[in-house]
Amino acid sequence: MPAQITKARPQEKTRTARPPLYKVILLNDDFTPRFFVVRVLKAVFRMSDDEAMGVMLTAHRKGSCVVAVFTREVAEEKCRRANDMGAAEGFPLTFTMEKES
Repeated sequence: MPAQITKARPQEKTRTARPPLYKVILLNDDFTPRFFVVRVLKAVFRMSDDEAMGVMLTAHRKGSCVVAVFTREVAEEKCRRANDMGAAEGFPLTFTMEKES
């Protein structure tokens, strides 16, 4: 009688999927003062003076600028806080978010 050969099944490794990321985008408008946009970027996104100035100028020149990339919940919260700061001062400052491709 032939000897029975058994093979061990390979262990299946499961990996948790990374959550989808979302870009927070600053939209340019002609009414919000530059210094206020810089102040919001520093307060909400914790940018330095130079980083905030660069993002603000890019949005001013190109019409929009990606500020940062976060998970959905964080991106929603940052957009809400930044938009609320603008609305509290009466400016049409707009941050939006979109899924990163």
